[in-house]
Amino acid sequence: MRVALFTETFLPKVDGIVTVICLLLDHLTKRGIDTVIVAPKMGVDRYNRTPVIGVPGVTFPLYPELRVGPPTLSTYHELKRFRPDIAHFIHPVLIGIPGMLMARRLGIPTIASFHLDLARIAHHYNLGLIEPVTDLLTRVVFNAADYALAPSRLVQQEMLALGVKRVGLWKRGVDADKFNPRYYSDSMRHALSGGHPDETLLLYVGRLSSEKQLDQIAAVLEQVPGTRLALVGDGPARASLEARFAGLPVKFMGYLQGEALSQAYASADIFVFPSALETFGLVVVEAMAAGLPVVASRVGGVQDVITEGETGYSFEVGDVQGMVEGVRRIASSRERIEAMGRAARAFAETQSWDAMMDEVIDHYAQLIEEARNKHALTA
Repeated sequence: MRVALFTETFLPKVDGIVTVICLLLDHLTKRGIDTVIVAPKMGVDRYNRTPVIGVPGVTFPLYPELRVGPPTLSTYHELKRFRPDIAHFIHPVLIGIPGMLMARRLGIPTIASFHLDLARIAHHYNLGLIEPVTDLLTRVVFNAADYALAPSRLVQQEMLALGVKRVGLWKRGVDADKFNPRYYSDSMRHALSGGHPDETLLLYVGRLSSEKQLDQIAAVLEQVPGTRLALVGDGPARASLEARFAGLPVKFMGYLQGEALSQAYASADIFVFPSALETFGLVVVEAMAAGLPVVASRVGGVQDVITEGETGYSFEVGDVQGMVEGVRRIASSRERIEAMGRAARAFAETQSWDAMMDEVIDHYAQLIEEARNKHALTA
C-alpha cells in the first residue's frame, strides 16, 4: 500500500494536528506502508522515511507560523511519480482541495479527516456572517471525498447534521509510556509551582491563543484557595495573558518537549482546559495518561473521555463557575486528587495509538478494494 497525505500545516510548526500526522506517518512506516506528504514548504524535506512535497506559500496573518498557498503543476508531477494507492486529506482547504482534484485525475480513492472547525473559529472571531459559507464548504468538500473521518462522536454528529454522507470515527489515542505518572519530578514541580510545591498545581499544555480562553482560569485562582497555575506552551496571546495574570500565582513555562514535557504533566495535580474550540483535545488524554484528573469545556472529544466525577468534570464553553466548581471538588483533598488521577490513568491505558491508527489503515484498505471493484465492473 502507498499512501499520500495532504495537509495545510506541518513541521516545524508544532500543534495537535501536526502531532497526529507524525504519529500516523510513524505507524504507517511501522506497518510497512510507503508514504509521502504534501505540505506547506517550511524547510522540512523529509520526516523519517517520508519525503515531503513542499508547496510554496505566503505567511497567514491569523497564524504567522503558517504558510499558505495552492499546490502547483510540479506538485502533481511529484505526486504522480510516487504512484499512491490512496490519498488522505488532513482537513482539506487550500492545499487539500486542489489535491483532491489531483487524486481524481490519478484515479485513486480519497479519504478526508476533520481536524479544524472553521465555522466555530469564524464565530469566535466575530466573523459569524461567514459561518453558513464554511458549513457549506464543509459539506461540499467532505462529500467530495469517498469517505470522511471525524475525531469524536460530537463532531461526527455535527458533520452528519450538515449533510456529510459517509462519516466514520478516527478517535485520538495516547502514548501511555511517554505520558506516565512515573515521570514525576520534584524539581519540575518546584519549577511549575514557582517554588510552592505543596499547593494545588493546575496545568495547561497547548497554544496560548484567544480561543483557548485561558484568561478564565484567573477565576479559579481567585476563588479556590491554595491553587497555582502553570502554562506550558506559547502563542500570540502570551503578552495579554501575562498582563491578565499579573499578581496571580501563574508560571509561564514556554514550550517543553520530550522528557521535560512528560515531567510537566506528571508533576501537576489537575489539568484545566477551558478552550472554546477543539476538534478533539489531544492534550486532555495525555494529561489523563500522566495521572491527572481533568476539568475541561465540552468541546471536541472531551465528553468521549471524561467520566463525570470519576476522571474529572466538564462544563459548557464559557461557564467559568462550572470550571471553578470542578476544580474545587477535585482539590477538596489530596486523596480525591490521587483517586481521580488513578482512574484517569486507567482509562488512558485503554486508548492506544496503535489501535486507532490500525482502524485508519482498515479504512484505506476498504476504500482501495471498493475502487478496484468499481473499476472491474466498468472495465
